[in-house]
Amino acid sequence: MNNANKKSILITGANGLLGQKLVQQILDEGQFEVIPTGIGESRLPTSLKAAKWISLDITDRDDVLQVFEKTRPDFVINTAAMTNVDICEKEKKACEILNIHAVMNLIQAAEKFNSHLVHLSTDFIFDGEAGPYSENDTPNPINYYGWTKMKAEEKIKASKIKWTIIRTVLVYGIANDMSRSNIILWVKESLEKGETLQLVNDQFRTPTLAEDLAQGCLLTIKKQAEGIFNISGKEQLTPYDMAIATADFFQLDKSKIKETNSEAFTQDAKRPMKTGFIIDKAIKELDYCPKSFMDGIGILSKQLKLANS
Repeated sequence: MNNANKKSILITGANGLLGQKLVQQILDEGQFEVIPTGIGESRLPTSLKAAKWISLDITDRDDVLQVFEKTRPDFVINTAAMTNVDICEKEKKACEILNIHAVMNLIQAAEKFNSHLVHLSTDFIFDGEAGPYSENDTPNPINYYGWTKMKAEEKIKASKIKWTIIRTVLVYGIANDMSRSNIILWVKESLEKGETLQLVNDQFRTPTLAEDLAQGCLLTIKKQAEGIFNISGKEQLTPYDMAIATADFFQLDKSKIKETNSEAFTQDAKRPMKTGFIIDKAIKELDYCPKSFMDGIGILSKQLKLANS
């Protein structure tokens, strides 16, 4: 351990978008020791190499116990999950292993080593009939991904450990070496190529900037807040709204963005129509303060310029 006085935070899935933002914020602030983990090699940018990478497969119980034995983390932020909703519908066993069984491994290790588990969950635990949702609303998932995330929450709530569940919605941002795009980059790049886009106007979300979500996770740790917290953006928007805002920001041709509805697309997994979160609890208890969607686009724009410079 670098500093006996610093509490440590182990991050699972640290190669992912949220994982990278968490490592960055923890290193920048210097209040905690960060332990980034994930399957295989680190894909963190060189600026984050100060954090010593540990290879960890959370679906392997023995691997989890060994890493916890070695690191004895005070806090664990579990960002690892199978999140592609359509693949989850087709590959149910793999989805269950990563989204439920791996969480049980983390619960067991957290109990043994007295770690506080901060677990990331999703708006997809709801059916989308009556969003936006508060922390007290009853889950009723309509796809397999949502069902596994609900089951993981149930396992955590039934455990004896200290826990925090952070539910979030449609996270967007830019990270190093990321294969997946996000709605802002996709709209920007497509319009720049002169393509016509079709976006749905009947699904509602409260999109979340990755930096805001990382900040929300760390606020729960600093305040040692337990229980369930909704951490997302404030504005309830459709994908069509998000595309128009992106075109406005980058001064691109909005006439290429066409409105459609969900019936125009066939997908393996059903999507909840109207989710999004009420975030009053996080604002009041954590001093959480998310950026507006327009400000979020501005932050991505600056990051893009830096990445391309």
